[in-house]
Amino acid sequence: MPARDGAPAQDVGQDVDRRTVLKALTATLAVLATGQAVAPAAAEAAGASESWTVQTLEAFADTLIPGQRRFAGDLPIAGAVTGPGAVQAGVVAVLTSPALPLAPLLPAIAALLNTRATAYAVEHLIWLPVTSPAFVGLSFAQRTDLVGGVFGPDDPDRAVWQILSLITGLAFDTAAHLDTREALAAGHPGLTWLRFPAPNADGLWRFPQFSYGRALADPHPATTASGSPA
Repeated sequence: MPARDGAPAQDVGQDVDRRTVLKALTATLAVLATGQAVAPAAAEAAGASESWTVQTLEAFADTLIPGQRRFAGDLPIAGAVTGPGAVQAGVVAVLTSPALPLAPLLPAIAALLNTRATAYAVEHLIWLPVTSPAFVGLSFAQRTDLVGGVFGPDDPDRAVWQILSLITGLAFDTAAHLDTREALAAGHPGLTWLRFPAPNADGLWRFPQFSYGRALADPHPATTASGSPA
């Protein structure tokens, strides 16, 4: 069955080796964990949501962390909630960044998800529009049901979806692709929604109260002035 992006969409392993996809996803996760800012792709910077690959990725991210529609007729975002979601928080900017190794593999990942959506639609007798990707054509409840299934312990591509979901969470919860101070100053949707605290006047974060209400241990005598171990 041909994919809607024009390539065969049977399995990740058909077009791109599954191990290659996992390596790219893991490398992306590792880069984001370091807090290194990454440049967004030009299309995302312009707010474009034209390609079916991007629409599919947006719909997947919106299923995990839903948000409100950006405009009337916004198909990738189901509009299940009020407030910002992963798409508004820049998840596609992360995934498509040329600074990360993942961008060339996204069409294959999107094609796999659309193949799964087509199979789901056939199984449940759901009519899918031909003018949008298969996954985007599902309702929010149907997307949620499908995504819940791909995380099953027996799913051959479970690791792909797990790491993709971690990246989605990082984009919303931490603005991992941006400098935290700059993200807060710009009103990053995820950090703002979570009420992430602003830094002190010198740009550093300090917390006058202990998390558990008391100090759990005395600082090591070799601890530096910045709080790092010697």
